[in-house]
Amino acid sequence: LPVFLFVAAPYIRRYVAGGRCKSTARLEGKVVIITGANTGIGKETARDLAQRGKVIIACRDLAKGEAAASEIRAETGNQQVIVKKLDLADTKSIREFAEKFLAEEKELHILINNAGVMLCPYSKTADGFEMHLGVNHLGHFLLTFFLLERLKQSAPARIVNVSSLAHHGGRIRFHDLHGEKSYNRGLAYCHSKLANLLFTRELARRLQGKSRGEQITANALHPGSVYSELVRHSFIMTWLWKIFSFFLKTPCEGAQTSIYCAVAEELDSVTGQYFSDCQPAYVSPRGRDDETAKKLWSVSCELLGIQWD
Repeated sequence: LPVFLFVAAPYIRRYVAGGRCKSTARLEGKVVIITGANTGIGKETARDLAQRGKVIIACRDLAKGEAAASEIRAETGNQQVIVKKLDLADTKSIREFAEKFLAEEKELHILINNAGVMLCPYSKTADGFEMHLGVNHLGHFLLTFFLLERLKQSAPARIVNVSSLAHHGGRIRFHDLHGEKSYNRGLAYCHSKLANLLFTRELARRLQGKSRGEQITANALHPGSVYSELVRHSFIMTWLWKIFSFFLKTPCEGAQTSIYCAVAEELDSVTGQYFSDCQPAYVSPRGRDDETAKKLWSVSCELLGIQWD
């Protein structure tokens, strides 16, 4: 068995690594926002895109954000890697981030909604939303709402939402969206990842029909099972992640589909789709439910106190 594992190891790793983004597209003169890009796949996405154009790292922890940006600047030679404070668990912070960005930047070409929380003990955001739903879905929903006009002005533009294979285990529980009647941290994550997919689907539907000059695409993706800090709230998962790290993607490998959705030329007019390993992937029936997608959109607007027609 040890001999077999030794011989098979490179092939196993190659399989685990999955697809790679092969696009060499440049982003000169273009602006990219990546949420949660101070660590994990967000940081690796920023590292790659910083070799192509201007990147804004939007994150809650400015010290970690600056450390990541400094490392990326040194490695790529691109000084246009900028850190801005954004706490997706606080709608006030989201509004402030958007206002500052819109005042300072006249264009936005790619928005990557990457940040997320996973397996959190029950808690609520500053606005009283269950943490997974509030950060993973509602926070990015509101951020996209605030930035959409700038994306339209800069079109063609892309919105990339990082979802997960975990959406297969999710349901949109309209009767208990904030988990006050029953709560399971694993299922709460699944529910929020399903919400990411339904948001992408409805957003793409609403944006379609634009002329080529105004085109904005919206796609979602599963990054793979990645060895990252995302499981830090669970001792068991952290332990298992360390034991089975050989069978998990590195953050760089996990970032490939985000990069692909952001820059691949063949996706110029592709919208409302879901990708994994840089290719189309299967979406669960719940993730294809247009009625649920429309209702979630309406309920999200009500919760956030916005009108988005």
